[in-house]
Amino acid sequence: MVYLKNCMDKIQNTYKILVNEKLCPQYWRMIFNAPDLAAEVKPGQFVHIRTDDQGLQPFFRRPFSVYRAQKYVEIFYDVVGPGTKLLSLKKKGDTLDVLGPLGTPFKMPPETTKQVIFIAGGIGIAPMLILSDLLKKKKYELILLYGGRNRGHVYPMQEFKDNGVKVHIATDDGSVGANGRVSVLFDKINKDPQHTFIYTCGPNPMMKAVQAFAAQHGILGQAACEEIMACGLGACLGCSIETKHGFKTVCHDGPAFDLDEVILH
Repeated sequence: MVYLKNCMDKIQNTYKILVNEKLCPQYWRMIFNAPDLAAEVKPGQFVHIRTDDQGLQPFFRRPFSVYRAQKYVEIFYDVVGPGTKLLSLKKKGDTLDVLGPLGTPFKMPPETTKQVIFIAGGIGIAPMLILSDLLKKKKYELILLYGGRNRGHVYPMQEFKDNGVKVHIATDDGSVGANGRVSVLFDKINKDPQHTFIYTCGPNPMMKAVQAFAAQHGILGQAACEEIMACGLGACLGCSIETKHGFKTVCHDGPAFDLDEVILH
């Protein structure tokens, strides 16, 4: 086991895969046996996974938000390129080279908060389940607003419902839930800024709409940003994004940023 010092301990280890399955036509879930990692990771952090343990293609690791971390660690992913294609081919019992936990986790809501809103688009739902696992212990009203392209992007989300989260869905083609973008669900949000806090993750246009809504009503929140990463440790600066305080790295300064800090394009 190797430890790397970079503001907090990062653990690099190999773990056995327990489950690698499709949750719906579009998305996959992988579960691996990593109790040491599960004990360290916080909502909003991610792991950096080597998807090919036989060669150098693809050369760089791939980042994945932690979907759940209890006894085991779970990630949620979409097959979009050679790295995730290789990941989807892995079987139960295979080993996985993992570096983590990485990144800055979500902040907790202010003390006056009564309603917590999770707003996710597509694969952006990945960091929300682990967050609901933590927040269900508080006396919040938990609401998930989820947007997907069509029925193939929607899965049952029973784990959220088991955590007491009220789930509302919108699809671009209306095949599941409301017809339209996730913004058609904004009427579920309590607009009282003293009692509402928002967490969002997904495509930048979606998060920009969330940001505008929050600014209009004075609601605070956090955004988990997504970028292509190389090192995952803040050294190469390849995942830098623009913020009100200059350029910052998603892998080290984020992925979680204050919603009103990031400049979304």
